[in-house]
Formats: sequence, C-alpha cells, structure tokens
Amino acid sequence: MSLHDLPPPRKHSRLGLYIPFGIALLVVIGWTVLWLWARGEARARMDAAVEDLKRAGYEVSWKDRGIGGYPFRLNVTLSEARVREPSGWGLEAPVLEGQAYMHAPTHWMLAAPQGLTFVRPIGGPVAVTGEVIRASLRDLDKRPPSFSLQASKLTFRPVAGAQPFGLTAAELVEFHLRPGPDDEGLLAAEVKDGQARLSGLFGRIAGEKPVSITWNSRLTRMSAFAGPDWPSAVRAWSDAGGQMRVVQGGVTAGEAVLGSNAGTLTVGTDGRLRGMLDVTLRQAPMALGAMGQAGVIQPEAAGAAAAVAEARQGQGEAARATINFQAGQTTLGPVALGPAPKVYERR
Repeated sequence: MSLHDLPPPRKHSRLGLYIPFGIALLVVIGWTVLWLWARGEARARMDAAVEDLKRAGYEVSWKDRGIGGYPFRLNVTLSEARVREPSGWGLEAPVLEGQAYMHAPTHWMLAAPQGLTFVRPIGGPVAVTGEVIRASLRDLDKRPPSFSLQASKLTFRPVAGAQPFGLTAAELVEFHLRPGPDDEGLLAAEVKDGQARLSGLFGRIAGEKPVSITWNSRLTRMSAFAGPDWPSAVRAWSDAGGQMRVVQGGVTAGEAVLGSNAGTLTVGTDGRLRGMLDVTLRQAPMALGAMGQAGVIQPEAAGAAAAVAEARQGQGEAARATINFQAGQTTLGPVALGPAPKVYERR
C-alpha cells in the first residue's frame, strides 16, 4: 500500500501586505491634491480681495508672498506688506505672517514678529515693536467678523520727521470685535499701563503715572454695514439707524479720570461723530487746563469748561456732565470744546 503524494503547500498571497501601503499612498496623494487646491484657493481669494480694495481706493502691496505649511496648515508670509486707506491711515510691516489649519480654513492667526508701523494722515508714521503682536480673524461670513488683537510690552517711536505720539510704551493693548445676537456687534478695547510722553498732553496730565484706556460698546444694525469702502459702509450703517451704545468707557491719566457708563453715538452725513455721553470727571479742571495749554482746545474754551466742571464737582472730587457731539462740534455742557471727532473723510 502506497501513500498519495501530498499536494505542495499553497503560497500565501502578499496582497494583504500591500493593500495598507496602497491605501496610505492614495490618502497621501488625495490629501496633497486637496492641500494644493486649498493653497490655490487662498491665493486666488487673497488676490480678489486686494483687487476689491484697490477699486475702493486702498493701496495694498507687498514685496514677496510665500504660501506653505504642508501638510496640515496654510502659512502665508508677506514681506514688506503695506496697506493705506483713502483718508491716509495706513499699516506697514516688514514681515506679516498668517496661519490657518486645514480643518478650519476660515480661522486665521496673524502675527507681526518684527513689529509694525501705523501711519497717521496728520502726524506721520509711528513704529511699534513688542514682545507679542498677534491677531485672530474668523467668522468671515458674519457681520461683523470676529477679530481680536493682542499686543504686549509695546514701545511707540515716531519715525524721523513725524510728530510725537501720546504714548511711548504700553504693557498691554487689546482690541476685540465680535458678532452678537439680534444683528449686533460687540466692540471692546483696552490699554493697560501706558507710559505717557512727558512733553505731550497725557504727560502733562498723568505726570509719571501710567495711562489706561477702557472701551466696551455694542453696535446695532450690523447687517447694514456694507459697501465698497469704509465711508460707504459707515454711511449705509448710519442711514439704517445703526448706533454705538456705550456700556463702559474711560481714560485714566494719573489722578485725572474721564469715565462713561452710558451714551449713544452715531455718524452724521459730514462724517463726524454725533450723539452724547454721560461722563464722570475727576480732576477735570487740571485736565482741561492741560488740554488748553497743549492746544487741543482753545484756551478760552478750556477755561470755561474747567469752570463748569468745577461748579458741578461740588464738595467731592468727581463731577457729572454730558459731552455732546452735534452739528460738527463737541460740547461739555454749554461750552464748545472744538470739532467733533471725524470717523471718515467726505469725498
């Protein structure tokens, strides 16, 4: 009796070994294509936004632009970036960096690691450097979008030939813009422990003590804030009944304090601020006198306003008063202090 020959052993297929590598390769190729598409979209949308700004009268330029960050981010780096709006305000940065993650392509983080320069239409450029200068931008489909700026340990230095700036340094500067419920927007800003330029207005009032600024307000009818440029958007918003409702505001310069917990502001057809603020003034005669000496307001008006504040101050250190912005003028009680602040230039 003989045994049948055993069949040769079956060779195991190596397909199961290669399938995971093939899937991984396809994922890498697909992700690379997606990232390249996102990079192209970022470049195209950026170019379209720049063209829209230029048609509205803005000047926007940069020397070099790089877009990288593969595989999980979009990193945009601009060298010698510059933007200038029609009325003369501008912003310049030797290096401006932006970053967004692929899973959140509409949430951008911005930074100016080498500082920046803001340009005043009257006064000239001021160079700003700091330990941290960064911002975030998201919710671009909402009005207003969400924008936050945070900067710490700042120094302010007027460029050669420019007029002095009121502050030489600040420990912290924050600015926040947020969309809110009921067609509202939230606007807040804060300056902590600012150091005044001793020969300027803040310096005369504050002496060697720090200067702090706080602002918290609500903006109504934000869906109406739209237009090809800043003046057009502000006019459309104001025509629709848009208002800024002050929740809290204040300036502290040494012993002098100007504070407000109520007020409603809007913008007139002349581009100047309109409305009123209920304010509390401490050491108002000293502050108004310094404003008169600095030429911010006429000396005669400063003297009259100081007399009004002193009369309303009574036995205490604080005086209650109303600041009105009307017909292009700023008044403290019955005393005209000067032109109302200008929000935009009429063209």
